[in-house]
Amino acid sequence: MARKNYSEQFRRQAVDLFESTPGATLKGIAADLGIERTTLKRWVDQYGTGKQTTADGTTTTRRASRRGSGLELPSGPLSGPETPEEKIARLEAENAALRAEKTKLSTEREILRQAAKYFGRGDALVTRFQFVADHCATFAVKRLCELVEIERSSYYAWLKAAPVREARAAADAQLAGRIKAVHGEDNTVGAPRVTAELNNGAPAHERVNHKRVARVMREHGIRGYQRKRRVKTTIPEPADRKVPDLLNRDFTAAAPNLIYVGDITYLPLADGNNLYLATVIDCYSRRLAGWAVADHMRTELVTDALKAAQATRGNLGGLAGAVFHSDHGAVYTSKDYAQLCHQLGVTQSMGAVGTSADNSLAESFNATLKREVLQDHNTWPDDVTCRRQVFRWLVRYNTRRRHSWCNYQSPNTYETSYTATLSAAA
Repeated sequence: MARKNYSEQFRRQAVDLFESTPGATLKGIAADLGIERTTLKRWVDQYGTGKQTTADGTTTTRRASRRGSGLELPSGPLSGPETPEEKIARLEAENAALRAEKTKLSTEREILRQAAKYFGRGDALVTRFQFVADHCATFAVKRLCELVEIERSSYYAWLKAAPVREARAAADAQLAGRIKAVHGEDNTVGAPRVTAELNNGAPAHERVNHKRVARVMREHGIRGYQRKRRVKTTIPEPADRKVPDLLNRDFTAAAPNLIYVGDITYLPLADGNNLYLATVIDCYSRRLAGWAVADHMRTELVTDALKAAQATRGNLGGLAGAVFHSDHGAVYTSKDYAQLCHQLGVTQSMGAVGTSADNSLAESFNATLKREVLQDHNTWPDDVTCRRQVFRWLVRYNTRRRHSWCNYQSPNTYETSYTATLSAAA
């Protein structure tokens, strides 16, 4: 902490040091002595001789101020009126100082005007560094750093790291090209599935982190298609029988061909009509074991889907012993559907009426299908196009589309891995 009480001897010595040091300034001497500039100025006004040593060692007259001190300037040559030569010299010095100050302010204003264009992009630290780098040939780096409020050492450290940043930018550009190639084949994929595709079969040193993929996709405006839409297709039939909920929203299974879920969703056509899709999805692998498309929602639609699943699981002995979970739609509560389940050895399970969360796995599948196939369109142009595009997506869903549930493998590959594990254990 700075001292507050100074002896008269100390004050006089401080004044003498100021007046005898060539080119000394109040600010510089005050800093050397650890006192305030205003304090030293007050002492100079009080104890000074009016002389000051210039940088070349000569002594000049300094008009000391005694404002507020109650003292008169001493008589003699040093306190007399200015000569014309002294007045001209003083005015020229003041004029030069004013011109220098004007130049300084003009320079600062120009620097800040140009800096505003950079900060308009976001006042990030890297933006300030870039501004200094872009203008260092025009203005002094020291002044630029002062005006944009950064440390020169930080700027030079950032500048030194430029080659590393350029190398990373080049690597990111190359990665962006690979991502665009994957995204070009399927524009619905997001960062997780893109990462899985890039890392599939790649050597360890070429594998990429999903966070880096997400960052590069974000920087290059690449994103998987997203569309949220909710459609109610369940038509409950209160008069028919009630079936208990055996899953309680637990859509997992220990092995394939144990637990299935299914639902009906409508496929809108441009002419105002609809096609309808019924599904049978394995909870272990999310594989679409069976499906059916028709222009109606009669019981035959869901029975055809279940029969297709029975054929798919023929190598596993069919669906005997499996559980099939659905909503309380009229077709699922019908006697014909119950009879088919009995024939195939399937136990029925149903969620509560009007609660989509009780069958959320099937609801999510339907939403994904429409989002990825329709994208920005609301309808299919015609019946034939709808059937063709839906068929292609459903087959690709099983064989190629990477699913987060399957550790970003396709459902078929995920099931094959399970079978291979069992064989190896045996």
